[in-house]
This record gives sequence, structure tokens and C-alpha cells, in this order.
Amino acid sequence: MGRVIAVANQKGGVGKTTTAINLASSFAAAEVNTLLIDCDPQSNASSGLGLAKDPERISTYHLLMGAASGEGALQRTELEQLWIIPSHKNLIGANLELVEAERREFRLRDAIEPLRERFQFIVLDCPPALDLLTLNALVAADSVLIPMQAEYFALEGISELLDTVERIKAALNPELAVEGVVLTMYDDRTSLAKQVSAELKKYFGEKLCMTSIPRNIRLAEAPSHGKPALLYDVRSRGAESYIRLAKEIIAHYFPQATETPGTPEAGTPGEGEGATAEEMGKTA
Repeated sequence: MGRVIAVANQKGGVGKTTTAINLASSFAAAEVNTLLIDCDPQSNASSGLGLAKDPERISTYHLLMGAASGEGALQRTELEQLWIIPSHKNLIGANLELVEAERREFRLRDAIEPLRERFQFIVLDCPPALDLLTLNALVAADSVLIPMQAEYFALEGISELLDTVERIKAALNPELAVEGVVLTMYDDRTSLAKQVSAELKKYFGEKLCMTSIPRNIRLAEAPSHGKPALLYDVRSRGAESYIRLAKEIIAHYFPQATETPGTPEAGTPGEGEGATAEEMGKTA
């Protein structure tokens, strides 16, 4: 049974879609069958993997409306073991169309249930809002991965998301857990970043991912080429960091997959794992 991870944070500009694309791609590069589902009407995860806009294509909107099956919505990507269910701008209308619908919070969960045997990881890219789309994703998920910047405003926003997670656990999805908090656009040269990181470590403990994602120009450039970072530049610090994050999460569920001699532990980005990143990129 595959694990469903929602990448969520109601604050925009924290690297949700970048994390969803590159985490899913890194799972696939590690030879793990992975599905990325774009739950955001902006469709950035879809275009970031090279899918041009196509109004005729089956999308997440059709899944939520019950107009298509998950199997029928699957699209291939450049990575052999990565599939995507793309989004469409019509998805924004689902917030209104589902208001009176039966089992409105469970639409995505019901649609992807048959796919859980096929994929070891299903990654959900959520919109930057705590709306019905994000609610569907959190009800469908086993866990939520929270990307956030090392800034104090981000600390305030995360409390709202955690409150929502607790409410969903109580009423709709008792198995929902926090997969982890990952710091994005991280610059360890600033005292503010170190202070926020220390505060998060106190609050979340082991739930704060060991791997942080640095500010990296290659991560910013890759979507414009319709590629994840590991296909655009596998030796970039951004690609290496997401590969380490994927290995960190895989190790929670498949420990034997990461127990290879000489494999460095996850840590702060940029600490000499170029060979490992390049090796994983070649599997793509």
C-alpha cells in the first residue's frame, strides 16, 4: 500500500510546488514508483514537469467531480518511474461546485484509493490556501510535509496549518500525521535563519527534517525548462538537497533501501554528496 504525502502550507511562496516536483522526482530516481498529483489550479507542478496546458486532458478536476478514474488521468513524465495527474484552471471552480456534493471532503481519497497498490509514494501538491482542495488532499493523505522559510512570519502561519491538521484528524482522517517540516530557501549564513531553525527544532524535535533546501538558482531555472532539478542539473546544490530529503523519507519506510556502504547521512545542504546525486540522476 503506497504512502500518500500532501505537501501543504497555506502561506504562498514557501516552495511547496518546487518541493512537490523535486521530492517526487527524487523518489522516482531512487527507482520507487511515484505519482505526483497537482491539486493547485495554477497548474505549476504540471508545467514544471513539461506538460503543456491542454483543456481536453483529464485532470484533477475530473477526479474530484467523479468524471474520470485515477487510472485514466495518469500522464507519463521524462522519468521512467514518475507519473503525474495534472491540474487545470477549472479546478478553482471545484471549491464552489463541491459545496453541496455528497462526501465532498473524500472525493480525492476515493479517486486515488485504487492507485495506492501501484505507487509506493503519492505526492499531493496543495494550493496556498486552507480551502476545499487542500481539505481533500489532507483527507486523502497519510501525512503532511510542511515546507517553510526560516522567517518569523512563517512560524505564525504554521500554527494555523497545524490546527487544521488536528481538526481533520479529529473529524475526517484520524491517521493523518505530520511527515515533517522542511526548511526551504535556507541560508545558514544569517543569524535569523539559525534562530528560526533552533525554535523549530525545539517545537518539532525529530519532525524537523535533517535536510534543508538552500536558495539555488538551478532550482529556480528548472521549471522554465519543464524539468525537475535532477534532470536540469543533477550536481546543483538544490538537486542534491532534494535527493537527500527523498532518501531521508524513504528511510522511514524502506530502511534497507538506504543502507548502502559509504552513504552519507542527510544534513545541511551542499556538504559534498555530488557523487550520490549524480548516480541517482543517471537512473532517471
